Amino acid sequence: MMNCKTSLLTFLFSCFVFITFGQRTIVPLPKCKNGFIVIAHRGSHLIKPENSIAAIEEAINLGADYVEIDLRTTRDGHLVLIHNETVDHTTNGKGRIGDLNLDQVEKFVLNAKDGQLYRLPSFKEALKACKNRINIYLDFKDADVAQAYKEIKSAGMEKQVLVYINKAEQYKSWRTLAPNMPLMSGLPKSIKTKEELTFFLYKMPLEATDNIPNEALFDAMRENGLSVFLDVQMADEDAVKWKAAMDKGVQGVQTDHPEALIKYLQTNNLRNGTKVCF
Repeated sequence: MMNCKTSLLTFLFSCFVFITFGQRTIVPLPKCKNGFIVIAHRGSHLIKPENSIAAIEEAINLGADYVEIDLRTTRDGHLVLIHNETVDHTTNGKGRIGDLNLDQVEKFVLNAKDGQLYRLPSFKEALKACKNRINIYLDFKDADVAQAYKEIKSAGMEKQVLVYINKAEQYKSWRTLAPNMPLMSGLPKSIKTKEELTFFLYKMPLEATDNIPNEALFDAMRENGLSVFLDVQMADEDAVKWKAAMDKGVQGVQTDHPEALIKYLQTNNLRNGTKVCF
């Protein structure tokens, strides 16, 4: 996920929850075996196509804790993995994913650097590939909540998915239809005080976020049980940027370079320390 992510508006809505932190309660995140969480952005996609099963498999083989994938819906109602609204950038096809039927999408070939042929995968295929192997950071772009949750349940993946919310209406739908699912979104930059943060999370409980609106609020975020997974994915991503994120005390990062990051963590004995995810 890049700059397309937006913070949600505060709105009144009650939810079902389990673990208590101070005055609010949260749903548990997927379990993780490592102390610092590595999230492979769109899979391990430096060579394999982004949002492909091959990129997911490579992220698994590298030992990433989560694979981030983007979900959208075809014209005939099928859930597929793709970041952009159109297929133009990542395939040899043209058009908006919402204007194409699944049989059309299945004919497209994903752009790949290794000369192999890959196709745009369905959500069901991704769930099957990840089950009992890696957690999913689901960037919920434009899809039907009921259908997505049905497919997650059918795959037995309810405890392996963290859902990133991009719109307020998505939040309401997920909390209504799938109250046991952990949710994540950006915090409004307008939050300046501990009281404002507590009020926001009381109105719209989240389990995780990808930003720190004010570094002075980090202790309050932890007190509220909010896990923080910062985005560091970029072309010139390196140890300096990873360390800067880790020095903030976050629970993990989303990266375009999972192999290099994992090697850095292992070399510096930072990979298998005390678990810091809630």
